[in-house]
Amino acid sequence: MYPEVSLYVDGAWCKPARGKSDKVLNPATGEAIGAVPIVDTGDLDRALEAAQKGFNAWRKVAAHDRYKLMRKSADIFRSRADQVAEIMTLEQGKPLAEAKGEALVGADLIDWFAEEARRTYGRIVPARADGIQQLVVKEPVGPVAAFTPWNFPINQAVRKISAAVAAGCSIIIKGPENTPGSCAALVAAYAEAGLPPGVINLVFGVPSDVSEYLIPHPIIRKISFTGSTAVGKHLASLAGKHMKRVTMELGGHAPAIVFDDADIDSAVKILSANKFRNAGQVCIAPTRFLVQENVYRPFLEKFIAATKAVKVGDGLDKATRMGPLAHARRVEAMDAFVADAQAKGAKIETGGKHIGNKGFFFEPTVMTDVPLEARIMNEEPFGPLAPIMPFRDYDAVVKEANRLPYGLAAYAYTRSAKTAAQLGEAIESGMVSINHHGLALPEVPFGGVKDSGYGSEGGTEAIEAYLNTKFITHQTAG
Repeated sequence: MYPEVSLYVDGAWCKPARGKSDKVLNPATGEAIGAVPIVDTGDLDRALEAAQKGFNAWRKVAAHDRYKLMRKSADIFRSRADQVAEIMTLEQGKPLAEAKGEALVGADLIDWFAEEARRTYGRIVPARADGIQQLVVKEPVGPVAAFTPWNFPINQAVRKISAAVAAGCSIIIKGPENTPGSCAALVAAYAEAGLPPGVINLVFGVPSDVSEYLIPHPIIRKISFTGSTAVGKHLASLAGKHMKRVTMELGGHAPAIVFDDADIDSAVKILSANKFRNAGQVCIAPTRFLVQENVYRPFLEKFIAATKAVKVGDGLDKATRMGPLAHARRVEAMDAFVADAQAKGAKIETGGKHIGNKGFFFEPTVMTDVPLEARIMNEEPFGPLAPIMPFRDYDAVVKEANRLPYGLAAYAYTRSAKTAAQLGEAIESGMVSINHHGLALPEVPFGGVKDSGYGSEGGTEAIEAYLNTKFITHQTAG
């Protein structure tokens, strides 16, 4: 059963004042399974007032007490992982095992940030004269407006909510309209743990209407956005006009480099699993597969075999390894990428087509002979498309890896410690993973450079964006 989804404002579940809503579709069938409430400016004004009130109270709560409440929230959410997974699969499409994994990691992220709440240390700076004390203290930045995507409805929302709450901020989170049930379940765990009214407020609505109302509002002091580069640039410019602090986790186009000394079987297994995870709708998914000439053919053959073995179907089927795309627009986008590549001379080795006549399924696809001018080599596909091309030497592949303005994630496979060390320095990316897929853990930084955004939503760095640094100096009396 899909839940009835409501707004959460000032400690209460409620409907929008004007009763507007939109359909929520099951991407495996294309049919409506529920409704998402749509706010107007009156609803946002209530959320803003609540966020200010919540911040005024929450900032005074001791870090240790924030920690205890967050740990309780994590326990509640972890206990509901199976229920949340079913909701997520119904509304987003990913296989049930992936959905449950996301829910469990969400609880781990709450736990991680709960611990960070107790470690927002300041420092004492040695003075140049007797009788002078110099203190550096950390204070919560204020009410936050956060905007989260549909591809990981828990993973992205939980990072923003937990960092804000740990720091002592309040937050208005604009959840994803395609996948509202998962996000509401996360907020419910916090609410039931006893979070004071107004600290978390959950709204849904027309994205541009909500962002353009919240970001300039004087109550909001920080913005966090996960989504496309184009939208991120627009929101960052809007925030900049009002001197609002911003964290941006934007699009990527991750190179996956395989050298001729790599363990080919391991590279194929890891890269294929991560290419088709969540139907390729992952910002850090490997995208451009760059394989050294000597092992290009065996890698290609093994990768094609792995791709053909991926079972596509309804995420509720335990045998499914790749579910549908999130909505019809993603299917149209995949068709356009494939048609463009073929028109420019690319060969489709396997896949390349929409599956069936209901739902939003697309075949896992491998392309070869893809020219650099093809769209797939320059734009984030956000789907199950894998262009594979050979390279000659180290210098050539580094040049290609750094060619695009994106810099979120990069992957490489080599047995050479020297090559691995060189790549770690040479690749222009916020995250580089070599010989395994080790990104997005709660304790490590998560963020990009260049057009992939700035700031981190993981590790100890994540909470810093929600804190102001204040310097206090005074001379002792006497």
